[in-house]
Amino acid sequence: MTDRSGLFDLTGRSALVTGAAGGIGRAVAEALARAGAAVLVTDVDGAAAAAVAGKIAADGGTADSAPLDVTDRSAADAAVARAAGLTGGTLHILVNNAGVTAPAMFDKLTEDSFRRILDVHVLGTHRCAQAALPHLPEDGRGRIINVTSSAGLVGTLGQVDYSAAKAAITGLTKSLARELARRNILVNALAPLAATPMTETIRTNERFAARMLARIPLGRWAEPAEVAGAFVFLASDAASFVTGQVLPVDGGMVM
Repeated sequence: MTDRSGLFDLTGRSALVTGAAGGIGRAVAEALARAGAAVLVTDVDGAAAAAVAGKIAADGGTADSAPLDVTDRSAADAAVARAAGLTGGTLHILVNNAGVTAPAMFDKLTEDSFRRILDVHVLGTHRCAQAALPHLPEDGRGRIINVTSSAGLVGTLGQVDYSAAKAAITGLTKSLARELARRNILVNALAPLAATPMTETIRTNERFAARMLARIPLGRWAEPAEVAGAFVFLASDAASFVTGQVLPVDGGMVM
C-alpha cells in the first residue's frame, strides 16, 4: 500500500478527510494512506466510510472511520479528536471535501436550498477547520486543504448556490491562510474536475456534457485518482512554502 519517496512521505502524520465515502474524497483518503498517513475516513454515510477504511487497511494502509455530518459541530469535534488519536493527539492534515449539490435555475432556487448548500460547504468547512485548529501542529506540518470548484471561479449554469458557496470557500481559504501563517499552518484549496457521482448529472446529459467538454482543453473528465495526487502534494513537505493558493486540477479549463 505504501508509496513513499522523500518530500511526499507522510509517514507518522494523521489526516481527516470529509465526504470520503466515494468520488474524490475516497481517492484522496486512499492516496494519503499510500503516502504513509494514518487516515480517518469520514462521511455522513458512516457505513460507506467504514468500507473505504477497511479497503485501505486491507491494502496495507492505516485507516479508521467515523460518521460525520459537517453541519454538526459536535460531530466535527469528535471526528477531529478521533483522527488526532491515530498519531498520539496531533492532527496534521484536514481535507474539507464534503459537499452536496441541488441544481436549479435561479428563478426556481429556494432560500432553504441555498441555505443548505451554504451550511454544508461554507459553514461545514468553517466548523471542521475550527475544530481542527487546536490539534494542528505549528511545526510546518499542519495543513488545511479545502475543496472549491471551477464553478466558484467562473460560474456555472443552474448552480448559483453551489458557485456562491465555492467562491466563499476561496475567500475563506485565503483569509485563513493569512491568519494562520504566523502559526506556520498552511491553508490551500483545490478546484478539481472529475467524474464522480456529484458530476454524473452533467456528464450524462448530452447537451451539457458536450458544452463542458468543449471548455476542457484536455477534452475529458479526470478520474478521481488523477486529482488525488495534488492533495498529497499540498499535504506534504514538497508544499512547505505554499499557502493561500487555489490550484485548479481541471484539464486546463480555468487558465
